[in-house]
Amino acid sequence: QVQLVESGGGLVQPGGSLRLSCAASGIIFSVYNLNWYRQAPGKQRELVAGITSGGIINYTDSVKGRFTISRENAKNTVYLQMNSLKPEDTAVYYCNARYSPGVPDYNYWGQGTQVTVSS
Repeated sequence: QVQLVESGGGLVQPGGSLRLSCAASGIIFSVYNLNWYRQAPGKQRELVAGITSGGIINYTDSVKGRFTISRENAKNTVYLQMNSLKPEDTAVYYCNARYSPGVPDYNYWGQGTQVTVSS
């Protein structure tokens, strides 16, 4: 059974930091591309950051220079370090693991963790 379990969310003041973690089980973690998405109330889910199995990283423009994604294959865990947080970063953050060798496509989601940036 595949599980992705996020942790590390919470309430933080503007300018503060949080570190999200996503621990995976039931998959060969090292071959998966890993992503962090977020969804704010009334908005569509958006890709925040991704790291491929080979270590290639990308970020959405609004978080560049503030967020850092990393992975630790030995611990089956992906992280999202979030610094200089802004109120507009408030959202539910979801971990995603995807492996696309062809058919089928393996795509798994965590349950989400709430991040609230407010004074």
